[in-house]
Amino acid sequence: MMSLPFVLFACAIGAAWMRQRGVSLGFWLIGLVTMLILFRVHVTEVLSIQL
Repeated sequence: MMSLPFVLFACAIGAAWMRQRGVSLGFWLIGLVTMLILFRVHVTEVLSIQL
């Protein structure tokens, strides 16, 4: 699941290399939102530590 933002950023780089500015910005924005959502899920996860 964590590989999804990196794939989206790679697509953004590829689109920028192909001179597709709008597509590149779209992939970058979707990648950023995906990373923020995954970060929020990670941070708010409850740890079940038993000592």
